[in-house]
Amino acid sequence: MRLVILSRNPSLYSTRRLVEAARARGHTVRVLNPLRCYLRIGAGDFRLHYKGRPLQRVDAVIPRIGASVTRYGTAVLRQFELMGARTPNPSDAILRARDKLRAHQILAAHGIDMPATVFGDSPDDTADLLSLLGPAPHVVKLTEGAQGRGVILTEKASATRGTVEALRGLYANFLVQEFIAEAGGSDLRCLVVGDRVVASMARQAAEGDFRANLHSGGQASAMACTPEEAAIAVRSAQALGLGVAGVDLLRSARGPLVLEVNSTPGLEGIERVSGMDIAGLIVACSEACQPQLR
Repeated sequence: MRLVILSRNPSLYSTRRLVEAARARGHTVRVLNPLRCYLRIGAGDFRLHYKGRPLQRVDAVIPRIGASVTRYGTAVLRQFELMGARTPNPSDAILRARDKLRAHQILAAHGIDMPATVFGDSPDDTADLLSLLGPAPHVVKLTEGAQGRGVILTEKASATRGTVEALRGLYANFLVQEFIAEAGGSDLRCLVVGDRVVASMARQAAEGDFRANLHSGGQASAMACTPEEAAIAVRSAQALGLGVAGVDLLRSARGPLVLEVNSTPGLEGIERVSGMDIAGLIVACSEACQPQLR
């Protein structure tokens, strides 16, 4: 199989592991920077050049597209799809997951519970917006943030109003959520590949922080998910159309709540704590998936 990994940095752990896993399974693999891919689009005629040379037939693509290049990266992935390549995470699924507001609407429509969320387009009546949510503390999130960036905890209603008004002044897109205090700064990352959770881990926020993301200083440890949590994680990934996803859950008094669905989950932490060859499972999923577009 001719496999492409879309990644801007071939030295990253996740990218390196996917290359190793693909080669171990006998595949030809290339790492391509999506920003160096150029597209020709015509009626029934889709072509790709990379660093000045045409790309030959590609059987499958594993996208590792960073949030900062989502728009162009997914356009490149879509071009591969239109040229007949298969991928575990289609371009439209990545776009759904990257837009937090859209993702929350889709998950809620599938009956998947999450922290109560409110949103307004540059709201000029902050009090009315927050009346839909309930009392502080609140969590304010940029709708296109990643790795714990753009997430603010406000402990009083006045702080929430001030944060909302400041972000509104910057024309930022954001949403506001209830704060799940009983989670204690911990969440559960479930790694979904295909139709099952292949590994899970607990992530605990650093002292003085509430974000459990490893990029924000959180610590990871092995933690098995319950059958209910595994089922919710798989349903969440499937609702967004993702074959590979990191689904973050909070353990709340009313049951598991989906915090976020990550279309490009990092592999280092979860491979380390689980001892599993998750990269190999992702490559195997890429072998089995079907083409999305023709």
